Amino acid sequence: MTRLRSRALGAAALIALSTGSAWSDEAASELQPYQMVRSLQLVQDRIAGGDHAALPMQKKLLEMIDGRFRSSGDEEFADRRNFDALLVYAMSGGNPSTVAGLMRRIELPDMEHQLGTGVLGYLTGDMALARSAMSTVDPKTHQPELGAFLSLIKGSVAALEDAKSGIATLDRARLLGPGTLVEEAALRRTISLAVSSSDAEVFLSASEQYARRFLRSPYASQFAEAFVSGILQLKRTDLDLARIEQTIAWMSREQAKTVYLRLARRAAIDGDAALLDFASSRAKSYDEESPTVHTARSELYSSISSVTSETVQEVLAKLEDLDATQLSRADRALLEAARSVAAEVVAPVDKPTVAPLDRVRNNENMQAGVEAPAEGSGETDDIVAAARAKLDAIDKMLEEQSQ
Repeated sequence: MTRLRSRALGAAALIALSTGSAWSDEAASELQPYQMVRSLQLVQDRIAGGDHAALPMQKKLLEMIDGRFRSSGDEEFADRRNFDALLVYAMSGGNPSTVAGLMRRIELPDMEHQLGTGVLGYLTGDMALARSAMSTVDPKTHQPELGAFLSLIKGSVAALEDAKSGIATLDRARLLGPGTLVEEAALRRTISLAVSSSDAEVFLSASEQYARRFLRSPYASQFAEAFVSGILQLKRTDLDLARIEQTIAWMSREQAKTVYLRLARRAAIDGDAALLDFASSRAKSYDEESPTVHTARSELYSSISSVTSETVQEVLAKLEDLDATQLSRADRALLEAARSVAAEVVAPVDKPTVAPLDRVRNNENMQAGVEAPAEGSGETDDIVAAARAKLDAIDKMLEEQSQ
């Protein structure tokens, strides 16, 4: 088959998949496995760029490539490109049992066998086997398509023992596979590793790079989860709020507003006044385009930040005026709790304290296990501390609503 013929078949495969047409078994059999895997990589590049419609194409291609590998002859793997394609297929969401069956069936040089063993160990969750087999593998000595995947696996395995080493190897994966799902995945894993190792600089840098390059990826929601969680976990370090704002600036208005609101909610629960003020004020700047739910939520969070301030009377009035029907179930519980806290703060010190937060808890059929402020204590600090603990309990016990 000429090179022109193989390219035409590969292009035809993508056109057929994108239009929903059938790609015949005969046409597939004319392609070498490595040619089919190249088509898969093209589809995955489209996914990384934000083409969500390519996801069904990826699924279909994986099924077809699986069938092609199962029917392949041993002699086909004399072409090293087909073996490399097998590993790329495996690391692209392929069927591990197909890879394992071929590894048992075909004769391989020691190095290829070691590579396959390492990849299979990783795919099946045997990290010890993967670490041992990959220990002498140098991804830079392989073709970039394969080397990028090998670096992704090697970095993920190395990170189990040494986060810094893992991040360095993931950086190599990004260099070998720019703009691909490998780079996208490597950045997400780097963000998580930076949080676990309390490396604020790497966290901020990787987060901004992801926001600049992959916010249209179907996996961007996982990035948003890790980003918000990372900010909350690293907030006690020298986390630069200006750089957080800089990262969020790359997002769409809706994405940015959602991130700020989630940060504000968690900061309100944790009693982090600085982060709450930062996040709630930024969230309110987006309210003019959605003057309903998000306005109510951002008003709630910003009010909570002032619930123990000298202007608590004004805050209580704002809280009383908020329309609870515009809030989620979890946020309605927060509103009720915030109103209770504000009412306790402005109450005369010799007034017996009722436990309205307990009523919220009971109404939600929760068992928070946090004691109410002692009646008649008259100590504002104790009241606020106990109320804040109840806020935390409410947040943990309530089922999370859509943010």
